Amino acid sequence: MTIADVPAGIAAAADASLRWHPGGPFDLMQTVGTLLRGHGDPAIRTAQDGLWMAFTTPSGPATLRLAAVCPPDPAVEIQAWGPGAADAAGSAPRMLGRDDDWSAFDEPAFHATLPRMVIEARRRNPAVRLPATGRLIDSLVPTILEQKVTVIEARRGYRYLMYRYGTPAPGAGTVAPANLLVQPTPEQWLRIPSWEWHKAGVGPQRSATVMRALRSAAALERLAGLPAAEASAKLQTIPGIGAWTAAEVVQRTHGCPDSIAVGDYHLAAYVGAALTGRRTDDDGMLRLLAPWAGHRQRVVRMIGLSGFRKPTFGPRMTIQDHRGH
Repeated sequence: MTIADVPAGIAAAADASLRWHPGGPFDLMQTVGTLLRGHGDPAIRTAQDGLWMAFTTPSGPATLRLAAVCPPDPAVEIQAWGPGAADAAGSAPRMLGRDDDWSAFDEPAFHATLPRMVIEARRRNPAVRLPATGRLIDSLVPTILEQKVTVIEARRGYRYLMYRYGTPAPGAGTVAPANLLVQPTPEQWLRIPSWEWHKAGVGPQRSATVMRALRSAAALERLAGLPAAEASAKLQTIPGIGAWTAAEVVQRTHGCPDSIAVGDYHLAAYVGAALTGRRTDDDGMLRLLAPWAGHRQRVVRMIGLSGFRKPTFGPRMTIQDHRGH
């Protein structure tokens, strides 16, 4: 998403604003696209005038608008509204990959060890960065909803709960899109009755994991300040949260360049097919990626951007519907 100019009225109306210069190639949607929970994510909306996000900060809810300014000097215009506007605007550069350093990955000696498809994908996508939101609960809840079900089913349930229990973003319907919502706070998630989880198609195991995790919400948020590996390990001490969930979370909250979602229904077979032409399991995937330890998530990201599509090895995962039972 690239725009030539920021609408003056929107910029003037913001409670907080800044312009961030990435200092090199930058692609807004390639960078923050991994944060979206599908095209219908109620907390993130794309529009002609930029990308809109809503979330809770330590100072309260905030609406954030991000708009890429055209080269030759790439920049991102950042405006925010609401009680948490200053916090939201201040956190945006880190979310946009300010601290994501690809220099070691791009070293010629390291490149020489990479598969050709990864090298070519990186050449075509020099503007990708790994986002780091620092918002652990915002990432954790929808990730738990994605455990052991299809993405379609999980995102349908997430949207249902957001529309039922999310709150309108600051400025929604005036400066921001009318359908932009803020995720429930931990206290609001904890008050959702069991029958509403059922209507959302969220089974009791996943809803219990959300409840169990959010009873220690303050401790969870502090994990965002720890190194990714330590935060991942502490997350996995919560019953119902394993390696897959922890990896998916720290990829987004910490911008972790090495975190691999072991236990993913498709990932191991995809990586195996891309690197060897044959499907593999989690152990095989980890062996294949071992030469690039420290950058394994970067390698997987580049495989995804290479355009590679794995052959169909078997039946698709069945979409379950618990709502009518």
